[in-house]
Amino acid sequence: MLIFYLTSNCPPVPEGSERVVGGTEARSHAWPSQISLQYYYSGSWHHTCGGSLIQQKWVMTAAHCVDGGLTYRVVAGDHNINQNEGTEQILSISKIIIHPYWNRNNLAAGYDIALLRLSSSATLNSYVQLAALPQEGVILANNYPCYISGWGLTRTNGQLSSVLLQAYLPVVDYQTCSSSSYWGSTVKNTMVCAGGDGVRSGCQGDSGGPLHCAVNGQYQVHGVTSFVSSLGCNVKGKPTVFTRVSAYRTWISSVRAEHSQIHCTSRCLCWHGGASREA
Repeated sequence: MLIFYLTSNCPPVPEGSERVVGGTEARSHAWPSQISLQYYYSGSWHHTCGGSLIQQKWVMTAAHCVDGGLTYRVVAGDHNINQNEGTEQILSISKIIIHPYWNRNNLAAGYDIALLRLSSSATLNSYVQLAALPQEGVILANNYPCYISGWGLTRTNGQLSSVLLQAYLPVVDYQTCSSSSYWGSTVKNTMVCAGGDGVRSGCQGDSGGPLHCAVNGQYQVHGVTSFVSSLGCNVKGKPTVFTRVSAYRTWISSVRAEHSQIHCTSRCLCWHGGASREA
């Protein structure tokens, strides 16, 4: 079974990028932790992937979105990526940290996750907020209600969406998703599957973006959009596959701790490894 990255490929660019298939337009800024990852090509910026703002200086996305050696930037607070709405924050990237076990030539191995350290902090407001992440090891039950969001293609071989779309994608548990009639051994337990009804799915341009699932009254980002079937974005029995965030919480914390610079003077608040402390 061939698999297909969900990054968008307008001009010659990184493979992958997808758009939500079978989705509807999200309410403006309904998912304020969603960002647009863009690359510079031929004098202008182009959307390629999604991502989630997890700290004011950190974005979580898919490894395959940023392993192409291009120049990238993050746009937070956006809804229509083709219009200037006055709510956008354009943020440059100072460092890209790809999971050390990621191998573009073996997507089925997993590890499709990367962290982007921003050059400056995002300003939090009603348009830009931090994503909540699940605790280490949390696995959602079969049919658990979740939503994908993104600016990816609206249909296989279609066009990117200008506005943020969302689609209801219930979780398909590992036992089902790894069965021979679904993804078989391609799917690992460090991944999470969602959808597969043949109508709604992720698509090129959605890669790296979030799978939002409400837990205890709060939406958390449980997945990082990774791949779909090469036969098409919304093939029945081939759910959209995500990197399972709860399998990488320890790695995420260790990376942020290692790469967060702390220059504190007396009585200032510092963030280190995900917690604030007074110096």
